[in-house]
Amino acid sequence: MTDKLITVKEVTLNNNCPECYSTDGLTLTFKQKFKETSFYRSITKEIVKELICDKCQSTIYPVSWTDDIERVVDYQNKAFVPKPASLKLKRLAWIIFIAIDLITLLVILMLFFPKVLGMG
Repeated sequence: MTDKLITVKEVTLNNNCPECYSTDGLTLTFKQKFKETSFYRSITKEIVKELICDKCQSTIYPVSWTDDIERVVDYQNKAFVPKPASLKLKRLAWIIFIAIDLITLLVILMLFFPKVLGMG
């Protein structure tokens, strides 16, 4: 099973970086978790926010955020629309479900209608 984070939205902020004090390097990125297994692919509701300064190449954690940065991040949170959670079954899952259905149908026919199968 692989979990990936796919970027849904990137926003450039004009706030000062708490590390290098640059005003044009902050990027707020919204990422959504994507899971993939042998049986299905799904987009989850889990959202990860990441604030990075492109000038000093550092990740700015919420502990270091100024009040201005918090206000802008709160605003962007309200404006952010995540992708809807979804689940898509892969071919292997469909084959297993169809095989189980056919076996169940065969067992029901054998138990309740043996004459149809020529067993009784």
